[in-house]
Amino acid sequence: MSDEQPADSLSRRRFFGGAGSVAVAGAGGLIAGTGGAAVVGGALADEQATDPATDVERLQATSATLSYPYYGAHQSGIDTPPQDHLVFTAFDLSATTATELQLVLAKWSAAMAQMTAGRPVGKVEPTREHGIPVDTGEAFDMGTQGLTLTLGYGPSLFDDRFGLAKFKPKDFADLPAMAGEALDPAYTGGDLCIQACANDPQVAYHAVRNLARMARTSVKTRWTVLGFGRASAGPHQKTPRNLMGFKDGTRNVSGEADFAEHVWAGDEAQQPWMNGGSYLVARKIHMLIETWDEDPIGDQQSIFGRTKQEGAPLSGQSEHDVPDFHAAVAGKPAIAPDSHIALVAHENNAGTKILRRGYNFTDGLDSVGRLDAGLMFISFQKNPEQFVSLQRKLGSSDRLNEYIRHVGSGVFAVPGGLPESGSYYGKEFFA
Repeated sequence: MSDEQPADSLSRRRFFGGAGSVAVAGAGGLIAGTGGAAVVGGALADEQATDPATDVERLQATSATLSYPYYGAHQSGIDTPPQDHLVFTAFDLSATTATELQLVLAKWSAAMAQMTAGRPVGKVEPTREHGIPVDTGEAFDMGTQGLTLTLGYGPSLFDDRFGLAKFKPKDFADLPAMAGEALDPAYTGGDLCIQACANDPQVAYHAVRNLARMARTSVKTRWTVLGFGRASAGPHQKTPRNLMGFKDGTRNVSGEADFAEHVWAGDEAQQPWMNGGSYLVARKIHMLIETWDEDPIGDQQSIFGRTKQEGAPLSGQSEHDVPDFHAAVAGKPAIAPDSHIALVAHENNAGTKILRRGYNFTDGLDSVGRLDAGLMFISFQKNPEQFVSLQRKLGSSDRLNEYIRHVGSGVFAVPGGLPESGSYYGKEFFA
């Protein structure tokens, strides 16, 4: 940072784009009219459908205008109802100075506000014939599609490269080694991460593509996963299914009290910038699909502890029946103690809960011709130890381990939301 430009006072020109990377001047109006989520489907549900094609067009138009507030106490993309598509990307910094990092975070913050409002981050069609488009354009005219962008910092960001050690949250470190892992270094770690979720995959892809592009001299992509179907449910959403065919996320965290107790970080992080934030755990889980598909239904249900079609606990009749881990059938537990739901249930873990926000993924075929597919598991919790304690139990005892492998992993500190237009993530690091 030069003598003329103090570290905590970036000029508007540099904040909103630097050397032509992104043009977002006038940030004060970036998110006007997006103070709350639009309601999808409510009006359509009350009307008699007369033209299916018209109904599809109306639903598409509604999705195009669906938006979530960018500014607030928390980042969007955590308690936001899960959208249909995910692009998760971890980045390494090639920047060598704190000033470069500051510019990346400032540019990204402004651009994220633009894109979640459905606006390009610069000109798509320059007026000069040889001008290079600032925005790549593939999401132009597609609207917001419920886009949320969630930023996280990896433990490595707080090493000695940028002088940020004093800002590191208490006990924040890479996840410990755990049973059941076969981690690929190509899918682990990262200095920064972006979780992009939207109801259209092209809108989510465009967002990450343009964030990476505008910071290409300072960051490089470390790993990325594209999720094509959500595997978790929010309030009033039908529980979706994972690629094993079972409902996923039936007993997810919900309600303000649960979020306050289990998800939102506070003073325990001993860093004010984490207040209202959370910790994101990302796990790329490869499923042995072909092997699973040959397993008898009785064994599949015993492994999960639920019926496949209804999703009911084996001690009940309906999906949302509370599991009874003491119920017996023919003298044996109705729900096996080593079943998936028995091992993760908060009743059996001193009340521990995590917010699951995962997505299904497929990457074609693996090196031996099997389906390379599974679950991009993402969870949010106020302390990473919540995940670690549950995963240690699963890694050592879960019967599901015969059919899955954890191949990717990362943990990221997600700061609280930006209070107002003109703020940017990490500003307190450079005061």
